[in-house]
Amino acid sequence: MIKYNLKCKNKHEFESWFSDSKEFEKLRQKKIIECTLCGTKNVQKSIMSPSILSKNQKVKNIQSARYLKKIRKDLLKMRNFIEKNFNYVGDNFPQEVRNIYYDKNKNKNIYGKATPEETEELREEGIELTTIPWIDNKKEN
Repeated sequence: MIKYNLKCKNKHEFESWFSDSKEFEKLRQKKIIECTLCGTKNVQKSIMSPSILSKNQKVKNIQSARYLKKIRKDLLKMRNFIEKNFNYVGDNFPQEVRNIYYDKNKNKNIYGKATPEETEELREEGIELTTIPWIDNKKEN
């Protein structure tokens, strides 16, 4: 694992962890990495100093990597369960969830996409939602 100090085009600085430098470059080129403050995907590595790990820190990093793999495995199980048992409604999610919420006779499991603004509007209406990190279900390199 490697931690990078990152800076977006708006000069916001933040940190993020990656399995290695190749992973960072792959994610940056695919525009997956985004600024935690403004959401821009124009992100670069910032100047950083190398960290030298003690034996104890190396053990903790190995444990962290195992923990991250377990989290990934659990999220993949959750994704697979949802894809098998819920109907995908895509960008129509806000309207579909309202239809279900306001028509008490409808009871179906759906999943889809909503912007942060749409999600907030739904919550203000009293509709409970859960956001799940939707990780890629392809094998890691």
